[in-house]
Amino acid sequence: MMNVHPMAIVDPGAKIPASCKVGPYCIIGPDVQMGEGCHLVSHVTIEGPTKIGADNAFFPFCAIGMDPQDVTYKGEPTRLEIGDHNEIRECVTINRGTLKGGGLTKVGSHILIMAYTHIGHDSVIGDHAMLVNGATLGGHVTVEEWAVVGALCPVHQFVRIGAHSYVGGGTTITQDVLPFSMTSAARDTHAYGMNKVGLERRGFSKERIRKIQHAYKVLLASKMNTSQALEKLKSEADRGKDVAMLIRFIEASERGVIK
Repeated sequence: MMNVHPMAIVDPGAKIPASCKVGPYCIIGPDVQMGEGCHLVSHVTIEGPTKIGADNAFFPFCAIGMDPQDVTYKGEPTRLEIGDHNEIRECVTINRGTLKGGGLTKVGSHILIMAYTHIGHDSVIGDHAMLVNGATLGGHVTVEEWAVVGALCPVHQFVRIGAHSYVGGGTTITQDVLPFSMTSAARDTHAYGMNKVGLERRGFSKERIRKIQHAYKVLLASKMNTSQALEKLKSEADRGKDVAMLIRFIEASERGVIK
């Protein structure tokens, strides 16, 4: 028998392992599948179709797997998937996908989603990312692994936040954020350098950091435009996998990148 508080409501169609703990005033709808060891503190609402991995913590008043906030949505059974070992704090909202966006919102593993964050429909959040209090992601947003979106940051639909990047609090993001970069409203919403401290904390070698730093000098500090900078970087034989990833990210950008 799972540990469910008598004041909680769990639909008989939900699949909740006995190792989960469901606190008072939680509501779990049908089509919700939960992994081992999850903890719903209290006042948590989860609707489906939603698939949740193991060892996730949900704090009071978060609303998970609700209908997408999209005027074209007509009740289709779109999905939300959440990985393992995530902390989803107070009043977080995560919407399911839409048919036109592929039908799936996906949250990875080992992610801290702080209070009042909103993850819009069809968004994808990579492993080890961090969304700070009040981060607001429009639909179809991609946040890559280890990226940090600061407090009170609105992120426009279809924007990508690159891996290992850091977005300062209160920054409005309307274009793609470069991997490894630091971007801030305090710097007129420009990429003002490389997230060197974050990379060092994650064990990047000095050589890897040196190569990324060189790429940023070419992209941001030279007199070349973006196309010229990319051609120069692609011509360098020993650019390394991180710079190759940075090049691919820029070439795939549809909204343009913040430089």
